[in-house]
Amino acid sequence: MFKKKRQLEIALQSIQTFKNPKVEFEQYQTPAEIAADLLWNAYSRGDIENMKVADLACGTGILSIGAALLGAKEAVGVDIDSLAINIAQEEASNKGLENVRFITADIYDFKETADTVIQNPPFGAQKAHRKEADRLFMEKSLEIAPVVYSFHLAETEEFVKNYFQAEGGEITHTFHYQFPIPKIYDFHQKEKVEVDVVVVRVERRS
Repeated sequence: MFKKKRQLEIALQSIQTFKNPKVEFEQYQTPAEIAADLLWNAYSRGDIENMKVADLACGTGILSIGAALLGAKEAVGVDIDSLAINIAQEEASNKGLENVRFITADIYDFKETADTVIQNPPFGAQKAHRKEADRLFMEKSLEIAPVVYSFHLAETEEFVKNYFQAEGGEITHTFHYQFPIPKIYDFHQKEKVEVDVVVVRVERRS
């Protein structure tokens, strides 16, 4: 078990990113520094250790693996992209983790429940992707777990809060980050841009 957030961050830095990122899925790797900070906050609030954690749109598994490293009873990563899942499985195996598994599936085909969802879903920011993409994840996450941590564009914070509340959730905490987006797609004009994101912690009303 890690005693410092920095130890977790170092462990997550080695996780591979997407080999062939797909723009339609808005595949951007969550930076190790951001993943470690968010996971450490969730751990500090009792939402990871000895819990079942689900990671929707898990990509190459940085949040799932991080939860497993912080003592989750079980971490389950779900992603529609089988290539990303293959990388996640390889990374978990390399770290000798037996408390994490990965499933290739659309989130609506995922029928399990969990104690906590930690997700970085598509923001719906690209024209190639449906703009309501993040709404689907907000709805599904509260069906799965009573506690949700969810990444969104900072400019949509009020909408996200209102949407979660309409779905039966209460916002308890918010975390703000600058998310670096590297030049990985043809339409990118800059080598890197910083995007303001917010993570909301939501508790499902009983």
